[in-house]
Amino acid sequence: MSLIEHPHRRHNPLTDEWILVSPHRTQRPWQGKTEAPPPPSSPPHDPACYLCPGNVRAGGQRNPPYLHTFSFTNDFPALLPHAPEAEHHSHGLFTSESVEGTCHVLCFSPRHDLCLSRLSTEDIRGVVDLWGEETETLGKQYPWVQIFENKGEIMGCSNPHPHGQVWAGTAIPHIPQREHDCQQRYAAAHSSLLLLDYLEEERGRRERLIVQNEHWTALVPYWAVWPYEVLLLPHQHVLRIFDLDDTQRDALAALLKQVMTRLDNLFETPFPYTMGWHGAPFHTGRDAAWQLHAHIYPPLLRSATIRKFMVGYEMLAEPQRDITAESAAGRLRELSDIHYAQKNP
Repeated sequence: MSLIEHPHRRHNPLTDEWILVSPHRTQRPWQGKTEAPPPPSSPPHDPACYLCPGNVRAGGQRNPPYLHTFSFTNDFPALLPHAPEAEHHSHGLFTSESVEGTCHVLCFSPRHDLCLSRLSTEDIRGVVDLWGEETETLGKQYPWVQIFENKGEIMGCSNPHPHGQVWAGTAIPHIPQREHDCQQRYAAAHSSLLLLDYLEEERGRRERLIVQNEHWTALVPYWAVWPYEVLLLPHQHVLRIFDLDDTQRDALAALLKQVMTRLDNLFETPFPYTMGWHGAPFHTGRDAAWQLHAHIYPPLLRSATIRKFMVGYEMLAEPQRDITAESAAGRLRELSDIHYAQKNP
C-alpha cells in the first residue's frame, strides 16, 4: 500500500494517539468557506495597544519604555497564586482539586508591527533568553511551566503586537503528562530517548525535514495533525530551554527565523499558529527521559483564508488530515528564507 495515495493511520509515540491520513482526498474540489484577505500591516507603535512601550494596559498599569523584551504578570490571569481549597465530593464521578499558579505576558519586541518572522535573528535570540529566564524562575516554584504563543486572530489573539505567554501551575496538565509517561516508558524499554531516536531516523530519511543546522532540526512530524505542523528538536539531550548554551540559543534563533519566514511565505500572509515549548517538568525526580522540543500548530490549509477545522470525525473519533506530512514538509522546504514582504515591499 502506498502511504502517498491511500488512507491509513499513523501513530504518535509521544502521546500514544493515532491520526487518520486520507491523501486521496486532496483530489476533491473545494467548495468550503472563503474569507476576505487579512488587513494591512500594523503601525510600528499603536497608542491604543496595551502592549506597546509607555502605554497603559487594560488593568491600569503603564508599561515602561522598554527597548527589547518585556514581561509582566497578566492583568486577567487564568491562574491565581492563592486559590481557595476546592470543594471535594464524596462520589468518584465528581472529582476536583485546587490549582494555583501565575500567568505572565511576554512582549517580544517594542515594535507593534513585527512578528517573529520579521524580527532580526539577534532580537529572536533575546526572545529565546526571555523564555529561558521565565522558565527557570517559575520552575523553582511550580512543577509545570508552559511557554506558548498564539499568533493571529484565527488563533484567538486579538492583539497583533508580538507577544507570547507563560502559565505556571501546581498541576502537570494532561498533554505534558502523556508526553512524560510515553517518554518514560520508551526509555525503560529501549535505554535511549524517544525523541532523539526519532530525530536520528528523520535526519536519515530526510523526507519530512524542513531546515536544520548544527544544533537544531525543524520537521513536519510523521504523525502531524495540522496541515503544516512543525516540530523543533535540539540535536543534543536537553531537558529544559534554560539548559541551552549560548551556541545552541544562537542556532535556535537562526532556525526560528527560517521556519517562521517559510510559514509566512507559504501563502504570503502572516501565518497564524499556536507554538509552545515542552520541557521536563520540575520537582518530579523523574526527568531524565525528557527531551526539550517545541510544537508549532498552524491552521491554514489551502490559502491565506482557508483553514483546517477540527469538526465531526476529528471531535468524535480521532484527528484526520488530507495532505501527507511528507508533502507538507516538501512545500516548506522549497520556500525561500527571504520574507515575501522584503521581496514585495
